[in-house]
Amino acid sequence: MIAVVGPSGAGKDSLINYARERLPADPSVLFVRRVVTRTALAGAEDHDSLSVASFQALQAAGRFAVTWEAHGLLYAIPAHVREHLASGGVAVVNGSRAALPAIRSVFGRVLAVHVTCNPDVLSVRLAARGREDPQQQRNRLARAALPGDDLADAIEIDNSDELATAGDALVTAIRTATGGGF
Repeated sequence: MIAVVGPSGAGKDSLINYARERLPADPSVLFVRRVVTRTALAGAEDHDSLSVASFQALQAAGRFAVTWEAHGLLYAIPAHVREHLASGGVAVVNGSRAALPAIRSVFGRVLAVHVTCNPDVLSVRLAARGREDPQQQRNRLARAALPGDDLADAIEIDNSDELATAGDALVTAIRTATGGGF
């Protein structure tokens, strides 16, 4: 499991999409679609959207491997990811720093990739995407500044500048984790 974590607006989805586009099709590598209780927006994260009630029903039915709450939304990694990993595959998921302990507990071997970003750039990105009001943006910026307790062994990628530079670093991390089989 490769969990790409970092603050909102740091560019986790952009990096994951960059890697997906540049790595040859390989059935052993699964780019996971998270489940989120947020309506899908054009240009935003590619995820499966559910209502809170539907999310809770699937959670109760055991359809999720890991769930967490952040910023008033519910998030999940689908249970089928366990089967993919058990068959020897690698899964790349947009995770959460706060959920990293639960992700590690469920999946065991987890490579954390911590995406960072200059606070000024992060502020501009959060404002540009227009999903939160100014107070919510300030809350996200404050949370981004908090240290990560479970990131001591993480690969850190700064995504403040050119996407290609950070994207190539993620591609390298994925190739390394899969034994360079691409």
